[in-house]
Amino acid sequence: MLIFDPSFLRNATAILATLVLASACGDDGTTGDSGSPGPRPTPAPEPTAAPGPMADFEVTGSVEQVYLVGATPGTELRLLGPDDVVVQTGTADENGTLIYRDVAAATGYRVEASDGASSPAFEVKTPDDVPSPEFYASQTIGPGYGYLETRDGTLLAYNALLPGPPENGPYPTLVEYSGYDPANPDAPQPSSLIASVLGYAVVGVNMRGTGCSGGTFQFFETLQTTDGYDAIEAIAAQPWVMDNEVGMIGLSYPGISQLFVAWRQPPSLVAIAPLSVISDTGRGTLRPGGILNNGFAISWSEGRRNDAMVGGQAWSRRRMEEGDQVCIDNMLLRGQTPDILEIIDQNEYYVPAVADPVSPDTFVHEIEVPTYLAGAWQDEQTGGYFANMLDKFTGTDKERFTLVNGAHTDQFGPAVFGRWMEFIDLYVGKRIPARSGAVGVILDVLRNDIFRVDSISLEEERFADVATYEEALARWESEAPVRVLFDNGAGDPDQPGAPYPGFEMEFAAWPIPEVKPTAWYLGDGGTLTADEPTSTDGADSYLYDPSLSQKTTLESGSPWEALPPYEWVHRDEGTFLSYTSDALDDDTVMAGSGSVDLWLASDATDTDLQVTLAEVRPDGIEYFIQGGWLRASRRRLDDAVSTELRPVGTHLFEDAADLPEGAFTLVRVELFPFAHAFRAGSRIRLYVETPGATRPEWQWETLEFDEDVTNTVARAMGMASRVVLPVIPGVEIPTAFPPCPALRGQPCRPAE
Repeated sequence: MLIFDPSFLRNATAILATLVLASACGDDGTTGDSGSPGPRPTPAPEPTAAPGPMADFEVTGSVEQVYLVGATPGTELRLLGPDDVVVQTGTADENGTLIYRDVAAATGYRVEASDGASSPAFEVKTPDDVPSPEFYASQTIGPGYGYLETRDGTLLAYNALLPGPPENGPYPTLVEYSGYDPANPDAPQPSSLIASVLGYAVVGVNMRGTGCSGGTFQFFETLQTTDGYDAIEAIAAQPWVMDNEVGMIGLSYPGISQLFVAWRQPPSLVAIAPLSVISDTGRGTLRPGGILNNGFAISWSEGRRNDAMVGGQAWSRRRMEEGDQVCIDNMLLRGQTPDILEIIDQNEYYVPAVADPVSPDTFVHEIEVPTYLAGAWQDEQTGGYFANMLDKFTGTDKERFTLVNGAHTDQFGPAVFGRWMEFIDLYVGKRIPARSGAVGVILDVLRNDIFRVDSISLEEERFADVATYEEALARWESEAPVRVLFDNGAGDPDQPGAPYPGFEMEFAAWPIPEVKPTAWYLGDGGTLTADEPTSTDGADSYLYDPSLSQKTTLESGSPWEALPPYEWVHRDEGTFLSYTSDALDDDTVMAGSGSVDLWLASDATDTDLQVTLAEVRPDGIEYFIQGGWLRASRRRLDDAVSTELRPVGTHLFEDAADLPEGAFTLVRVELFPFAHAFRAGSRIRLYVETPGATRPEWQWETLEFDEDVTNTVARAMGMASRVVLPVIPGVEIPTAFPPCPALRGQPCRPAE
């Protein structure tokens, strides 16, 4: 899977740390371990005695799981249900531990060893079995590093940065929760540092199985979400937390985590601000169109697997070496960590029971708190698929979305960052948004360490004329929920590539209600035309060429800087198809998903497709806009959700089918969401090609063949291949053509 490397602000840490040093200190000026977990949750009813001899291992029933410690390594162990029927079996590892997963909630489970020794009966719970408020209130969480306790007794590492001593509170409080290193006391995460500088108390919490936290790691399993609930409630119960309510922050991994925690609806959570997230783990990032992204998605997964090993992160190794006994003890179960790469290999197709629970678009309708979400169409890590879930945030009427062209960290750009600060001030700080002098220091860090431009400034303060908090909140909530930034990178003529938009538009919803699906048909001679074909025999062929599947558009440098050294290569003649429209008579603004509907035939029984949308300008410059991907055997659509603009594949094993031999079949490729402004005089260009060479970090495990394969696309009457795009009628673009290079996340090159 995904998410940005947290090392990007390591240099910034030194700068910001000078401002937050005092807030990280206890009353004695140290940063010692200050948290102490309280008592365990109220136990289940008194366990019944085992029918055989009492086992010498200890068993704990958790949420949909059972874990045991203290068994003799190699012992065969059986999980028995309430009726003494064997539910699962397993073998204690070299540490004498074992975890049973996916266990149904019930009372009366036992674990029995091969010699007949048995544990007492215990209970496995559901996610809705939450501890009493007293459990959370009994825990003491103070400034600095410590551990908080979850409902199954697991201890999670945290690091708390407070604006001052606890007794000087209460403070508005934010939580950052992920499997990176938010609890690292020496280098907190970027969002935590920024919020701390802005005067918030911030608590970074490491997920179970990561850092120094106990338990094992599995990508967004149920226990990670209930742990998030427990962390929110334990932190909110502290006397130094304002109103005993908290918000959540974070970009990428800690952004995605917010969606999962908010889904559980912890009562003390008042707002979330997720940036650069995913919507569909499999179809959006891991296997777009059914093709494995063996670039970023796999490398990220490998990183998480390594982090979940004993002392897998440098800071946790250091704490173990320095004698942190809780951290040492928390490594005991790490041998039971599932291999995330094996899980990926075992789920080539979409398996709803596996994929739905880890795909936010299946549950964000249950999020009820105010939400500020922002993302970039060309995000080189998580991708632009996130926008497809925005219409599903139906559980709250206080949602705000900012959408922009750009890279993974463009949510720290001034046009987005300023609104993010307003949101947390309004919903967590409960104050009129205003900027402190520390904002300048933050902007300097962003300017130097991310965007690498000469200067960065925020838009003018929008609430300087407001007299009361209530008036400020009412103004914010009266604004349109969807804000789209166009031509990001071209807003400052003196700094091409700096993160300023050329212009912006606001809308009442996403998908944008004003959008008109508009079709251009593939025509003779590589044309795109508004007219359907009248010929009965038009077709074009190209050679399937996977040689560029591992080629990216950025072999060096960073996609976050102002002008990355992109290399968007032209492919060899005969290995692609391209179709170009006539020059547009009018300015044409598009925003939404697109559909590339191809009547396809192939020499092979299956093939991998990439479609690429581009703009060809009158000055001979070609700009990349967006892409889409599909393995042709995955062409079956989910008719319940597919539209003219968005073909949604099922990607189920039972729906996969080979291409018919010697015949054309309709294959609709989903073009990822985008927003782009075509000026009058520009032309629309569509490429049909083999996946690869259009993304900075995505690579593809494409199909391989022993001999050449030719794909053919029909463009004939009755088999009218076309592209359908989301046009917003009647928009006049207020700015001129952006220079090349300039647009963030969008390579440009001389057109052929």
